[in-house]
Amino acid sequence: MEEARNLVLLRGEAIEEPTLSHENHGQRFYRFLLSVRRLSGQADLLPVIATGEQLQGLLPLHGRRLAVEGQLRSFNNKSGQGNRLVISVLARTLLPTQEEDRNEILLRGVICKPPVLRRTPLGRCIADMMLAVNRRYGRADYLPCIAWGQVAMITGQMAVGDCLSLEGRVQSRIYTKVIEGCAQERTAYEVSIMHLLEPQEP
Repeated sequence: MEEARNLVLLRGEAIEEPTLSHENHGQRFYRFLLSVRRLSGQADLLPVIATGEQLQGLLPLHGRRLAVEGQLRSFNNKSGQGNRLVISVLARTLLPTQEEDRNEILLRGVICKPPVLRRTPLGRCIADMMLAVNRRYGRADYLPCIAWGQVAMITGQMAVGDCLSLEGRVQSRIYTKVIEGCAQERTAYEVSIMHLLEPQEP
């Protein structure tokens, strides 16, 4: 997996039926949420995008345990509705499984915004950063990442343009946004960095 710039490996349970996401070059893509439990027992609810062909033989999907291999993708939502940066897992393979939950991501990219280093009220270090991960054909995915403790201390000192190789997991986080006096509950997705890998040229 050394050459991988963007590899996601998930195992979990589909918690809904797929709905049409979009159509591209005549191919239909569908979206559903996959529940992946952490060791703590809390679950991350992660959006997965798959083709109609990949879903054949797996329907009905709700309640089915699945193994997903793919990439973490970003889309800039210009509709003005919902989150501006839409994050999802684009499945390359989608298979039934009975194995235990898994959530692993390997990324290699370039820091594209200055990292923000801060501390919790209890004094623990946190670093937030945005990683640009190249795709083919000159495009890139812009993926929010978060690090804790010693890893945060290292990444918080990095600069725009620095290459970052990491292993982590994809997590979901619910937050409240107030719009015109009304509180709206939204879900953010980010990569929680677990380990830094050897630096590699992007």
